[in-house]
Amino acid sequence: MKKTSIALIISGIVALSGCGESAKPTTETTPAKKETATVQTGPQLLPAFSDRLGIYQEVTLNTDLSHLSANQKMMLGKLIDASKIMDDLFWKQAYGDDKAGFLASIDDPKVREYAKINYGPWDRLQSDDVFLTKNAEKALGAQFYPHDMTKEELESAPDSVDKTGLYSVIRRDDKGALISIPFSKIYQTQLQQASKLLLEASALADDKEFANYLQMRSVALLNDDFQASDFAWMDMKNNPIDVVIGPIETYEDQLFGYRAAYESYVLVKDLAWSQRLAKFASFLPALQRGLPVDEKFKQETPGTDADLNAYDVIYYAGHSNAGGKTIAINLPNDEEVQLKKGTRRLQLKNAMKAKFDHILDPIAKVLIAPEQRKHVTFDAFFANTMFHEVAHGLGIKNTINGKGTVRQSLKEHASALEEGKADILGLYMITELFKQGQISQGVVEDNYVTFMAGIFRSVRFGASSAHGKANMVRFNYFQQAGAFERDANGLYAVNFEKMAKAMASLSELILTIQGTGDYAQVDQLIKDSGLIKPELAADLAKLTKANIPVDIDFKQGKEVLGLN
Repeated sequence: MKKTSIALIISGIVALSGCGESAKPTTETTPAKKETATVQTGPQLLPAFSDRLGIYQEVTLNTDLSHLSANQKMMLGKLIDASKIMDDLFWKQAYGDDKAGFLASIDDPKVREYAKINYGPWDRLQSDDVFLTKNAEKALGAQFYPHDMTKEELESAPDSVDKTGLYSVIRRDDKGALISIPFSKIYQTQLQQASKLLLEASALADDKEFANYLQMRSVALLNDDFQASDFAWMDMKNNPIDVVIGPIETYEDQLFGYRAAYESYVLVKDLAWSQRLAKFASFLPALQRGLPVDEKFKQETPGTDADLNAYDVIYYAGHSNAGGKTIAINLPNDEEVQLKKGTRRLQLKNAMKAKFDHILDPIAKVLIAPEQRKHVTFDAFFANTMFHEVAHGLGIKNTINGKGTVRQSLKEHASALEEGKADILGLYMITELFKQGQISQGVVEDNYVTFMAGIFRSVRFGASSAHGKANMVRFNYFQQAGAFERDANGLYAVNFEKMAKAMASLSELILTIQGTGDYAQVDQLIKDSGLIKPELAADLAKLTKANIPVDIDFKQGKEVLGLN
């Protein structure tokens, strides 16, 4: 996969200079002592990244825990401890085994912190470019595969090798042949510790369904069979605490998109906001029937046992904490669970509000035309994010021509196209629900302009990520369709009529590619449109000049929450 540089224009290069005390006068027989410079032997920040150390806005993750019982507070502590293990496992998957040695080798504390945020020496919000000397480019397959392995070698390996498995790594045996090792074996020691913590947390749970989920998840960590615990998680409706934990998303595997990475979120439900969202899941079947695509691509019926809830997130770990931070969750990913039960959509309200206040609203003041800035609102941002997650349940999970699941057919491009689908169908759903009078807060123009501002926010995550590629495909498609106009000053205004038409036609294109499992077509689409062009790069540079952060980072943990 060829990398695409995001060109968040770097202004200035750090000049390295040394100065010592003046030498004292000397005689001819007493030579002057030479000043000895401190030799830095560890990896150094590359000059081109000197301005990127401040691109994250620190946010404290906290929420009101006063309504929770003593047992529930103890349980949160155990869930955070289990999450820390997921964090260590993700380090192994992303960087390798020597996390401690790598971090200790970095002299500058600011650079070390940047490496922690990125889980290695690669800038996750700038196409995974190397930002430290003495480090190689990031392998597309991270640590899931041997770095000298080709795609063709794995595809031609014996059937005994778990080629497409979510929960295994590929290694070489003593003779150099490819073998697969289950997560539960290669990470056995850490997973046993995490499993024990989940069992201890389950004993403290007041809600029986949540206790059952924790028990089943603790078993799943040890046998790599997560489907039963996914079903149990879908049945859990009433508990004020939640945890999403385990190997879940496959974005870290940019070689194939097969292997899942460890992560965790610890969550506390916002009951008031959750009540506002409860009704929308019931509209999914009707919205599926109305999708702007041929009938054969919408024969699957989304599960109706789905729910929408708002949470305050109090701990991120592993993949969810690497680089750009997730603000909404749509799980589980298991296609069978989705068709039978639907999915749960969890909106992370406190993290979302932090991004709106520190990033999206300031971006609008720089790049959106003044007459449309009134349409950039937190309620629209919340709705766009929420319906993005809801839209993952629409469309098709299995190809119509026997190529298997969409995920298997589209390989490393499956995630990017799925994110693109969710973005565009989310806006389609909002448009339809406004027409039906089911959404009455604000006006649909709020969602369109906020959506446009959101593209600028998200594309700064880098064009190499699944979300970044999806954003660029959509931006370039909208530009060709005239969905927005850019004036001579680089200010953008939405053409509402043309955006609605572009939304429908792009939805049809994405759903058709997914339904046919057309790898060649999505590969060409991303090559042609999944990139940042110079004009947009120059506009994004204005955001850097205005010191608008690219994303947020967290001050989090038991001490922040006042937990033991």
